[in-house]
Amino acid sequence: MHQSGSPDALLAAIAQSGNEVTQGWMQLMAGAGSAMPWMEGLQRSHALQAAYLEKQTRLWNSMLAGRREAIVDAVPSDRRFAAREWRENPYYDYLRQSYLLAARYYQELVEHADLVGEAKERARFAARQWLDAMCPANFAATNPEAMRQALATKGESLTRGLANLLGDVHKGRISQTDEAAFEVGRNLAVTPGAVVFENELIQLIQYRAKTAQVAKHPLVMVPPCINKYYILDLQPENSFVGHALASGHTVFMISWRNAGPDIAQLTWDDYLEKGVFTAFRVAREITGAQQLNALGFCVGGTLLGAALAVMKQKNENSVASVTFLATMLDFGESGQIGLFVDEASVTAREAALGRGGILPGGELAFVFSSLRANDLVWNYVVNNYLLGGQPPAFDLLYWNSDGTNLPGPMYCYYLRNTYLENKLRVPGALSNCGVPVDLGRVDLPSYTVATREDHIVPWRSAYRTLNLIGGEKTFVLGASGHIAGIVNPLSKNRRSYWTGTPYPAEPDAWLETAQETPGSWWGCWTDWLAQHRGGTGQAPTNLGTKKYPPIEPAPGRYVKKRLH
Repeated sequence: MHQSGSPDALLAAIAQSGNEVTQGWMQLMAGAGSAMPWMEGLQRSHALQAAYLEKQTRLWNSMLAGRREAIVDAVPSDRRFAAREWRENPYYDYLRQSYLLAARYYQELVEHADLVGEAKERARFAARQWLDAMCPANFAATNPEAMRQALATKGESLTRGLANLLGDVHKGRISQTDEAAFEVGRNLAVTPGAVVFENELIQLIQYRAKTAQVAKHPLVMVPPCINKYYILDLQPENSFVGHALASGHTVFMISWRNAGPDIAQLTWDDYLEKGVFTAFRVAREITGAQQLNALGFCVGGTLLGAALAVMKQKNENSVASVTFLATMLDFGESGQIGLFVDEASVTAREAALGRGGILPGGELAFVFSSLRANDLVWNYVVNNYLLGGQPPAFDLLYWNSDGTNLPGPMYCYYLRNTYLENKLRVPGALSNCGVPVDLGRVDLPSYTVATREDHIVPWRSAYRTLNLIGGEKTFVLGASGHIAGIVNPLSKNRRSYWTGTPYPAEPDAWLETAQETPGSWWGCWTDWLAQHRGGTGQAPTNLGTKKYPPIEPAPGRYVKKRLH
């Protein structure tokens, strides 16, 4: 043993104390869990408990004997235990293995529980949240890297960490990137253009053409209204808007307003009428085109799907093609977000916000971050608060933290009729803008993009769009997740995508025969959209028209309003 007062002895004592704290949390969780109906069945699994206790005893005895026994190990991709002390220091090695044994024990209990369907998924999610939160790496006293930093800097790292914590408390969120490195309009959303129309809900941006000849059919983009539009126009090197312009399209973008009290009454129909339909009308009037190509991303795609169904019911044929990016129209397999939605929670939201009010964007951001808590929560707790570090500059994470509020009536309608009751997919189950909604009547050429690791819009759910709408269909499955799989510029030549026909009813049957192609799907989409350009003509020299003169340069005022 090391002499008392040495740094190693201090670390060992802190580690031992931290282990006792963690074991207490484990006992607390087990005690709290026993009060839950689903845990009563879990605790009947005596064999699992006996095996768990036997391994913990072996681990404890090996630590007391001064030897290291590898009873359990973290997966190589688990960055929480990357510091060398987790393996070289016997106390931290014990703490790491003890936690991993406990985590796997609880996961096995959940898997053996007499639960099915959503109940099982909820149990898995709840267990994972608890286990992620209780990882010893998340606490200063039981994180060897934090203690090493504190000793090396004579406590300065802890002082910086406290300052970071207080700053985030003031902002109301965990900092995920160096926010001083970015500014909308300075180095994000800088594609040249102008706001050519605005109302209380949207600004419509027209971008300046990049080519001498442009498609006669303009391209109108409908971004998610729960986030800012500039995910599609980050920096010049990864701007999807810039790519579309370079491919010879006149591009219009909806910029949703960050909801405040003056628009707290707006509904789902308002988002269709004042948002999608208005943008379509103005884009056509400015360009003089009879038809346009439409693109929707995430919730923007869901709005776009409903809008197209309404237009079909009203015999309006002004859309030539549609692109859905990471979009759900069938919410039958809504992934982990669906675990947050049940009748009681939706009813409570409707009582509080259904007739007016604001859903804070911070709440939605917290939900999305909790789906990947180790990457989007605890990783930054450790780096920012325990180590006193600053997160690196990353444009995707800056956008991720730049959320928007939503009007309560619109949000409640969306929550109940998609995630809870999945009515959008049922012909005639919903009425929007005074007419019944039937996605089956939409018979446009469609290009649907999903991403294989998407935790917000599971790719199998996005695939089911093919079963809902008519017309010529193309489906592409990109690698990576909800954002990185979409924002995948050709210049980077990263990742890959899968294509292929025919399209059987079940997505896994399609994947079995799909062909993988290295690189970005952007080029494939460009070739497809070129078939629906409606011919070409001279690019406009000016933005807007006499009726719709430029109001202000892009990116406009609406997108610059931040929650904090």
